[in-house]
Amino acid sequence: MSSIKDVARRANVSISTVSHVVNGTRFVSESARKQVEEAIRNLGYVPSAVARSLKSNSTKTLGMLIPNCTNPYFAEIVRSVEDHCFGAGYTLILCNTDDEPHRQSVYLQVLSEKRIDGLIIISTGNDSELLALVQGLTIPAVLLDREISHVQCDLVETAHMQGAMLATEHLLALGHTRIACIAGPEDLNSSAQRIQGWRNALAKAGAAADADQLVWHSDFTSQGGCDTMKQVLQSPVKPTAVFVCNDLMGIGALSAAHEAGVRIPQDMSLVGFDDIELAHFTSPALTTVVQPKHRMGVMAVDMLLERIQSKREQSRQVLLQPTLVVRASSGPAPRTPQRVA
Repeated sequence: MSSIKDVARRANVSISTVSHVVNGTRFVSESARKQVEEAIRNLGYVPSAVARSLKSNSTKTLGMLIPNCTNPYFAEIVRSVEDHCFGAGYTLILCNTDDEPHRQSVYLQVLSEKRIDGLIIISTGNDSELLALVQGLTIPAVLLDREISHVQCDLVETAHMQGAMLATEHLLALGHTRIACIAGPEDLNSSAQRIQGWRNALAKAGAAADADQLVWHSDFTSQGGCDTMKQVLQSPVKPTAVFVCNDLMGIGALSAAHEAGVRIPQDMSLVGFDDIELAHFTSPALTTVVQPKHRMGVMAVDMLLERIQSKREQSRQVLLQPTLVVRASSGPAPRTPQRVA
């Protein structure tokens, strides 16, 4: 592989002249520039990104951590983040933590050593090791979708509690009073907030008497939603509606209901959360809470670039409002709850 010295020798100029042509850091005569450019083409020289970053103190590279690359919700956010990064002249290094706190810690450490300019984090859990690592970062960082307790950091997320209230109030308005909740992992703030929104809506309607017996936890996967829905259907008196705290679990719940012969929405209504693209194509199509995923990704990148380019120090938190899209999986409550034999 050719070096900058080889280019300088071929062009019959100094190494510093080659550097100025490559980096555009100083005026170089037209004849010298042409000689350097011709030597670069002939030798196939590729400038070292590391060397250039040491001089400019910038790599034009951002990092991003996501919990699960197989979840379409995160894939849709990554798409908006990557598109916006590319448009701003930055590349993106993506790391999938696979919902493993240790893997998350390793990737955080590795990315912080890669001379990236900034980091976007969708966290896995809320453990003490993560807290210490995020607090110790020396590069700008933005938390996306999931808040980390006790961390003063830029944050972009949807109002999870309000979204859960929208879903539950929709079901209440359809006449449902026994509404179950299939929630996500207990150690996630976003999951806890969605449960609280469900509880608040039930309490406001005077339907929260047996709420503790109507909440189940799962893992934000389709298999988890399917397995947990089977538990819901085996309860002594089935609820007439279920609020499922993400669409992947909602898809699994639809599968479990179909397998059990439970008609959606005639026998039981179902509402999800996220509005992933697949929610349009389930049978029946899934009523769900819409998270503004594209806007979330764009805002996270903009806040990070603002930190990098303008050296803003004070942290900002942006809370985006969700909406509800009503499709075919929710309908009026049946006249009497069905009992399992």
